[in-house]
Parts: sequence; C-alpha cells; structure tokens
Amino acid sequence: MGAPRLTAGLDRYLRMGHGAHLAVHGPLPEYGAQELVELARQIGLTGKGGAAFPFARKLQAVIDSARRRRLPAAVVVNATEGEPGSAKDRMLLARAPHLVLDGALLVARALRARSVAIGVDEGSPGVTSMPAAVAERRSRLPIRVVQQPARFVSGESGSLVRGINGLVTLPPSRKVRSSDGGPGGVDGLPTLLSNAETYAQLAVAARLGAEAYCAVGPADEPGTVLLTVNRPGARRPVVVEAPAGTPLGVVLDACGTGPGQGVLVGGYHGMFLDAASAVSAPCSRAGMRQSGGTFGAGIVVPLPEDTCPLGEAHRIVQWLAAESAGQCGPCRRGLPELARAFGVMVAGGGTGAVEDVRRLAAAVVGQGACSHPDGSAGFVRSALSAFAEDVRLHTEHAGCGRRVRAVLPTEPWSPERNAAPAGRVSMKVDWALCDGHGLCAVIAPELITLDRNGFPVISEGPVPVWLTLSAKRAVSQCPALALRLAASGR
Repeated sequence: MGAPRLTAGLDRYLRMGHGAHLAVHGPLPEYGAQELVELARQIGLTGKGGAAFPFARKLQAVIDSARRRRLPAAVVVNATEGEPGSAKDRMLLARAPHLVLDGALLVARALRARSVAIGVDEGSPGVTSMPAAVAERRSRLPIRVVQQPARFVSGESGSLVRGINGLVTLPPSRKVRSSDGGPGGVDGLPTLLSNAETYAQLAVAARLGAEAYCAVGPADEPGTVLLTVNRPGARRPVVVEAPAGTPLGVVLDACGTGPGQGVLVGGYHGMFLDAASAVSAPCSRAGMRQSGGTFGAGIVVPLPEDTCPLGEAHRIVQWLAAESAGQCGPCRRGLPELARAFGVMVAGGGTGAVEDVRRLAAAVVGQGACSHPDGSAGFVRSALSAFAEDVRLHTEHAGCGRRVRAVLPTEPWSPERNAAPAGRVSMKVDWALCDGHGLCAVIAPELITLDRNGFPVISEGPVPVWLTLSAKRAVSQCPALALRLAASGR
C-alpha cells in the first residue's frame, strides 16, 4: 500500500538474487559506527520483533561495551518467527534476503564485528534462502545461518544467543543483555541483536537518507510497517507493507476482510481490539497504544462473528502454557493453572471462575525468568476486557451458542498450518473406565488436578514438551487404564 520500500521489486521477482537486488535497490553505502547511530536516531528506528527497543540506544550500548572491554563485537539477526500468526520475516527471508543481509553487514562493518549469525526457524524458508544469499555475496566476514527449534520461546533474545552458542535453546535463568557480552553475547562478545525487519529497514534508510526515509508516515514514527493479516477462511496470510499510521480498517479492507467481532493485534503477547476501535486504530506503535492495543510484531487476526471468542482465546492460553520454557514457577505451574481456570470459565464456571482467572493472571506477572508469563497474562486480561459480554454469557449461561472455529493459528503458516507438529500430544480420559483413583494428579500435578468429586481435570491443549515424561508416567501407572496420549487436536 503506497510506494514500496521493503517490498520493492517483488512485483517482478519471486525471489531477488543479488543482481536483481542491486538493480532494484542500488549499492549499499558505507557508514561509520557513530554515523549509523545518528541515522537510526533520526529515523526513530525501533526493533520490529515486538519489543520496539530503540535501535540507536542498542547500537550505542554495543559500541561502548566493545570499547570498554577492548573486544570485537558480534552481530545477530533474529529471523526466528515463533509467532504462528506472523509471516513478515519469512517473507523477507524467502523473497528479499539480501535486504536483511545488507542491514546486518552495514552494522557489522561499522562495528568491525568478528561475525554475523542469522537465527532461522527449522523448516522456514530461511533454511534454504539465506545460505544461498550468503553464498551469492561472497563476504569476507564470516556469516553463518543457525537453525533454531520452531517454538514460541526460541525467538527470545537470550534463548537465541544460547542456541547460537551451541547450548539448549531456552531463555537464560536470569536476565542478561547481549550488548554486555559475557553469558549474554555470542562467544562472550558484545552482541548487537535485532529482528530481521529491523535490519531491512536500516538498509532502506541507509540508501534513502534520514530526510527521505521520514517523508512517509507520522513525524514521531516515520517509514513503513510490515503487517501479517490472517484472513478467516483464507489458505494463507497476507503480508502488507503500508505507511506507518495507516488506519487498520483500510488495511483490512485492502485484504478483503473486515474487523468481525474484534481483532487481535500484536500476536499472542498482544491485545484484542473491539471492532469499532480496530477500524480506526493507526498502524503504528503509538497509534495502537492510544487505541487501547499494542502493535507488537504487526500480527493482525480478525475474529469472524460465527466463532466463540473466549473459546478461541482458551485454545491460545493452552498453547502458550505448552510453549513455555518450563524452567521457572510461573511457567511450570502458573500458566497451566491459568489455562485450566480459563477453561472452567468458558465452560460456565460462574463469576468465581472469572475471578480465578484474574487472580492467576496477576500472580504470574513479573515473576518469570523471561517475559513469556507477562505476555500471556496480558493476552488473557485483554480477552476478558474486549469480550466482556461473552464472559457474561459463558458465566451465566454456560456458553454463547457459537462453536470454536480455530481461527487463531497455533503453528507457523504451511499448507497444513494448524496440524499438530510431530510428537505433540495431548492427554485424554476414557470416562467409562475412570474411577477417580487420583493417582494421576499425584504423578503429574502440573497437568492434572482433581475436581470436588475426586475425578481428574485435564487441559485439552497440548502437553508441554518438558512435561511429556510426566504425562507418560501418569498414563502407564493409571490403575484403571483410563488415560491415554493422542496426537494433539485429535
């Protein structure tokens, strides 16, 4: 929408090789480290992965740390996209990989970095497209493409650095900054880590200059934004480049869809907007915030009128619990408890169930080793607020009368995108056999609780990877043989 920048040339090329890339975008100028800091400051560049941290401050922190410690720097491109509703970075990797490489090499040369690492999801287009692009460049600077497990927490900065360093791809147990180096950096070096789109935006700005870059979009947030619009019933999402500040309703209309009964913006650590607010909400971070939402990674998912919004949200709360790292209390116990409480509320648990959900959501905030519990709690609170009338219907009448259409995706896009990944299982109960013995709740308390009659209450969602062994033990030791594991979703 509007003049293309990141998407320039994609009307002519399915994938732009290096020659086509240079023909479309022209040569890449050289910048010194402080010149690059000033450019990023002038255009107000922030991280495009969701956190929106100012890029200039991050770059300056790496410069200062490397100078203070007399060490070279490292550069990391976070091209993992564990958010199921997002496809913008996959699009860049698949179709415009050299724009991402331009930004990374621009920074690496300015920092005189030792290496560049590009983290990509297993099975994503980046697995083949990025190594091919690196080979085309013949760069003297070592550039490696590192595959990461396709999980929600794999894109957390500390988790990605650990994976690049050959460690288990999980967030560190305490918060560390990659710019400081040490345990937070690649090979212990001060590390500049940012999202794939961020580097692509920097490459565009380096060619245009600050004034021309800022000619599009609002003064406080210039440039364009990439949005992934997930259309109900469509085979694939649409990635849209639009001037920052474009009303979301205009974007939805261009994609052939509408706001339905509400729109999730920002992904599963984002927020729901009601239909009226969504239509007028500007597609910028400040605009979304003023409209009561959050921009996040630019993920847009309208909920059609014929699906149960709380049922949709319950599926995602279960998924978020299963996607956690499982290495601290809020993730091991808090999120599974929150998912179960949300399910009780959806099934008609009354006002007490709503209060349980609010209490459990508040209990995990600020307590985790990473931001996953906080983001998950924010998603829950947003659902309760945006769909207050549905909360009333579910608590007073045990439902809203609509089925759950599974509109909110739980896997990255593919022709079978909502199919459970290999090995993902859920736990089932054969109620004809269950006698309420209760042993299962002792063996796997994170997965199973008992109701007032002593019968198991089990989440319908996928079993977290880190609890698979507990689930198998509960199944094998059930005296009545009433438990089984099945492929998730069956």
